[in-house]
Amino acid sequence: MNAVFSDVFTEIAVLLLMAAVIGAIALRLRQPLIVAFIALGLLVGPSALGWVSANDQVDLLARMGIALLLFVVGLKLDLHIIRIMGPVALAAGLGQVFFTSVIGYFIAIGLGMSQVGALYVAVALTFSSTIIIVKLLSDKREVDTLHGRIAIGFLIVQDIVVVLVMIGLTALGEVGDTTSLSWEALGLLFRGALFIVTIGLLMRFVLTPLLHQLARSPELLILFAIAWAVALAAAGGELGFSKEVGAFLAGVSLASTPYREIIGARLVSLRDFMLLFFFIDLGAGLDLSTLGAQVIPAIILSLFVLIGNPLIVMTILGAMGYRKRTSFLAGLTVAQISEFSLILGALGLSLGHIDAETMGLITLVGFITISVSTYMILYSYPLYERIAPWLGLFERRSPHREATQGEVGEAERVDLILFGLGRFGTGIVQELRKRGYQVLSIDFDPDLVRRNGGNGNEVRYGDAEDPEFIASLPLDQPRWVLSSVREKSINLALLHALRDHGYKGRVAVTADTAFIAAQLERAGADRVLIPYAAAAAEAVETLFGGNDKEQGRQLRRDENSV
Repeated sequence: MNAVFSDVFTEIAVLLLMAAVIGAIALRLRQPLIVAFIALGLLVGPSALGWVSANDQVDLLARMGIALLLFVVGLKLDLHIIRIMGPVALAAGLGQVFFTSVIGYFIAIGLGMSQVGALYVAVALTFSSTIIIVKLLSDKREVDTLHGRIAIGFLIVQDIVVVLVMIGLTALGEVGDTTSLSWEALGLLFRGALFIVTIGLLMRFVLTPLLHQLARSPELLILFAIAWAVALAAAGGELGFSKEVGAFLAGVSLASTPYREIIGARLVSLRDFMLLFFFIDLGAGLDLSTLGAQVIPAIILSLFVLIGNPLIVMTILGAMGYRKRTSFLAGLTVAQISEFSLILGALGLSLGHIDAETMGLITLVGFITISVSTYMILYSYPLYERIAPWLGLFERRSPHREATQGEVGEAERVDLILFGLGRFGTGIVQELRKRGYQVLSIDFDPDLVRRNGGNGNEVRYGDAEDPEFIASLPLDQPRWVLSSVREKSINLALLHALRDHGYKGRVAVTADTAFIAAQLERAGADRVLIPYAAAAAEAVETLFGGNDKEQGRQLRRDENSV
């Protein structure tokens, strides 16, 4: 505990208040919060104001944040994206990791670093921030563009590689001498295989039915997800892996369940809150007196990341037949190092592989590249227009690859997103599917999700009132979003979330009365369905028909057309 504050509670309160203030400044500057939190750590750490020092409480919160980060990465590990993009994600991801690490290693050696330190720095330069890139692409509505899909594909490959690297480094850290390396490797391999087999059996026979029961209480579902992440993180540490690897496998084990989206959406805010302490702890641990000597090496390495990494990706994508514009926009997404680079450096520091100066260099490169690359991505189109005449070198004479990419979008076509699989909603889905429309159905009842899944029906467990879950949906595809739920508050929350996330299509919601329907129309609904009124009109037409037939049809068209 620091003498400046009376207790740890007060220290944490000061940290949170200052994080909010500096975070607001970063938001105005359009900077990621990672930069703000590292700067906060430097400001309040022993090298500056001296308000905060390392303590067990902050360290525990930092470790929990890293575990949740790896859990969410594993939870959202969408191998389907890699499969859809074919060899592009693997070629770009692995190629960029290989060439960046090799070139970065020789640059670090040229700067006078030791071989081990140069290796850590080189590997740290290869990883790009999935969190930052997805956030920026989402803000620009580019997640489902061709370059967005390519970027997310090779970012997933990078995430897998960094987990494998951490497993290897942890294994090396456990070895006391080189003669026992082979035995330790065999023991680690056996324990890892046993760990993965056990998780696989739990996935097959336990986790899905268990989550189905827990999903009846959303609070209990999220509590179990956190407990599962922390428990497997602890198990990974006990087995000789890092805790991060255990948390990652915990996420992977739930990634195939229908509850992955809602769990991931609910944990995003908690993950970001816990990671705040990791970055503050990281900044507070840096010695400003040693950073001064790292400025020139940091600038050289940062220029390599900001310029060299995009050039590597552009070369690979150009050779594979993509146009220079697509290659350039995808390449910009690797013009920074990742939070995983910082975690990797912290792991190396804890294992004694690198010293504090090397860790400070990695952090300084991260600070520079994340700050600069954010503006490069935000202003990617004006930047491309300026340098496009010089990018012809990265494009084939006949860029054939993009001619076939339309098949990807067609295979994933969604015409309508429907919330609510009650009798009304289920009837709408059945009728639309008969007419050849592709419907993505969402419900908060696990029984309805399980009952309506299969047979080509895409059904997800989710909450219409959760903005983070709404952001995870393919909102650029459907012409309509329809809510068959009749609760006014849910429909208002859905309308607000769709508007905030830039949905450009039309929205239909459901109401019980004409009075509520008028309120929903004022809130932005394009159509409001009133099932009872429509059913009454149908009944009248069935019973009496005659001269009122056309009027009944018009009433149905007004209230039910979608």
